[in-house]
Amino acid sequence: MKIVVLGGSGHIGSYLVPKLIRDGHSVISVTRSDRQPYTASDPAWQYVEKKFLDRSNTNFNANVAKLNADVVVDLIAFDLDAVKGLVTALKPTKLSHYLFCSSIWAHGHATLLPSDPNAVNKEPLDSYGKEKVACENYLKTEYRQNHFPATIVMPGQVSGPGWIIINPVGNLNPKIFQDIANGEAIALPNFGMETLHHVHADDVAQVFYLAIKHRNQSLGESFHAVVDQSITLYGFAQAMYRNFHQAPQINFLPWTEWKKYMEQPEFQPWHEKYADRDGDVEKTYYHIARSGNYSIANATNLLHYHPRHTILETINDSVHSYIERGVIQYSEH
Repeated sequence: MKIVVLGGSGHIGSYLVPKLIRDGHSVISVTRSDRQPYTASDPAWQYVEKKFLDRSNTNFNANVAKLNADVVVDLIAFDLDAVKGLVTALKPTKLSHYLFCSSIWAHGHATLLPSDPNAVNKEPLDSYGKEKVACENYLKTEYRQNHFPATIVMPGQVSGPGWIIINPVGNLNPKIFQDIANGEAIALPNFGMETLHHVHADDVAQVFYLAIKHRNQSLGESFHAVVDQSITLYGFAQAMYRNFHQAPQINFLPWTEWKKYMEQPEFQPWHEKYADRDGDVEKTYYHIARSGNYSIANATNLLHYHPRHTILETINDSVHSYIERGVIQYSEH
């Protein structure tokens, strides 16, 4: 089949595209620029066709439709207008499958755990989650009423070598890892019992790959792309002290006091270099407010999904990459 992957050189696409090539598909990777994928050393990339298209351009949807793909994997849609525009453009084509990348952040507040990916009453907390839910609802309606061949995949906190991952206090500031590597004390918010959901990009790509392979079972479905466990902030911090051969020094602070801890001047240079547009405190708030557990039962039953990487394997791979790239300084000697 001809498969178009929008965002083909990003975190998920970097692992998905080679899987599709090795399965014998003709793959077009659509990106804004000629950025190298995280798996650039994989020989499969020499067989990938590359297209450079920017979603902010008005002709983006038409240009994607002109590719006349059998399958479109959309890893870069973040609002309802983007999804509606592309779906409208794809309907006259030979498309047989559209896969949309949502997020576990679409859930927001939970009532029963583990959360069901096909839950109809999701309560997202911020604009990102609300847009993802709006896209999910639109695609479900299009599938039910107009037979548009949609599948929804909801990744956890996508992680792996080469980029910045969520740390044991629930934000992106690498100083927490550096403090642990140095054997220094860190402070967790509350009791450290909120959960995080790191998942290797390779396993997220596996869900997309299997959804394509098992098209009939995946149409109209939503799937969590996570592993079968979550990790608490406390468990994460303990594991990192062990990883760096340091004795754990873990303190706990009420939320208001913990916010002041993260606002210390020594955190700022790290935040400015590595964090995204959200502040450290805000990032932590939204991660721990969504604390929960996410079912992979339907992915296992319908797609035969079995994660290849545990949470700690994924975290350790990512942190080892930090050391290799000089994000944090550590030597066992």
